[in-house]
Amino acid sequence: MSRFILHSDLNNFYASVECLYNPSIRNKAVAVVGDADKRHGIVLAKNYIAKSYGIKTGDTVWEAKQKCNEKLVCVTANFERYYYVSKLVKQMYREYTNRVESFGIDEAWLDVSDCVKDFEGAFKLAEKIRKRVISEFGLTVSIGVSYNKIFAKLGSDLKKPNATTMITKQNYKNLVWNLPVADLLYVGRATNQKLNKAGIFTIGQLAQTPLNILKSMFGKNGETLHTFANGEDVSAVKIYNEKEQIKSIGNSTTCPRDLKTNDEVRAIISILAESVARRLRDKNLWCNTVCLSIKTNDLKTFETMHKIEYPTNLASVISGECYKLFNHNWQKTIRAVGVRVTGLGEKPVQYNLFNNEQTMQKKEKFEMVVDALRGRFGYNIIKRGSVCASKDLKELNPENVVHSIHPLSFFKL
Repeated sequence: MSRFILHSDLNNFYASVECLYNPSIRNKAVAVVGDADKRHGIVLAKNYIAKSYGIKTGDTVWEAKQKCNEKLVCVTANFERYYYVSKLVKQMYREYTNRVESFGIDEAWLDVSDCVKDFEGAFKLAEKIRKRVISEFGLTVSIGVSYNKIFAKLGSDLKKPNATTMITKQNYKNLVWNLPVADLLYVGRATNQKLNKAGIFTIGQLAQTPLNILKSMFGKNGETLHTFANGEDVSAVKIYNEKEQIKSIGNSTTCPRDLKTNDEVRAIISILAESVARRLRDKNLWCNTVCLSIKTNDLKTFETMHKIEYPTNLASVISGECYKLFNHNWQKTIRAVGVRVTGLGEKPVQYNLFNNEQTMQKKEKFEMVVDALRGRFGYNIIKRGSVCASKDLKELNPENVVHSIHPLSFFKL
């Protein structure tokens, strides 16, 4: 049976929503930015007018304003508003199919195979949806139509804004194979660099590279790359709200000031680890690997990970293991810290023989009591002494930092 899959991508979503709520800025260069008072003052999104000035996501606000001759309208991000609008749009998508799989806040796949008989019907349906998004929400959307998720995503990227592109088994070599290999979904910067060094610059070159060579370069992921490039992806579009197996849970924060001492780093790690551990317990999960990411004041990011001796969902263990990963002789000041755990699973059958089971159970009970207190009275009802040593750091609330939960279907090669 033929599959007909759409991928919708709301154009310049954050900036478009802000212009929707404030029409007076619609014809101006607009950038959605983080909270400068909390040192998150970078460009998160921009409209096409701002883009024409060379403004890029990740620019600092002062850099963006210089490019725009100070004519830039900066709006602080309002994620609650974006999630609300995104939910409304995806509710409309579900009028056509229950197979609506979100890919971030502004993108989604729709499997419309039960709604149409051929690609002509799929294209017409995509056009209908695109026009409804404009008329009902005041937003524009680019839609890709194809027979698999990977090419549908590529189609939505080909023409922006406000367009529909169809990629079929008959035309994909002409439309897809000449594109840079970096355009292929899930190809990250490191993979792109490795492919380029091997003389592979386009998706077509990747598709025609012998599978054994790609496997020797990337292992099992080499087969995935080969499958994607040749249009052979058969992954299903998930049913809306269908539970996904979680791959990792993490929190990160940009600190209110640069961290210069090991004790300050330890305090931030403790704050983040507590939130990660609580979320593990909420989902009845244990982890066997901890990851620590560090961003220095020159905006370089480093990540290191370690498989722990025995699965845990305790903040004390996670923070302790992450602090071991931290280089005590770090020479640069630190701007941001992230704590992430992977290797998630159910409660282990028995404790490690080298651990004191009673001690571990006491720690579990203690942290569960802390969870209950914070759930009832708020996060600030109880804090670790190491966190309270610094006035500005103790005001950090892990409920307000960046949360990440990664399903197995989301990865970057």
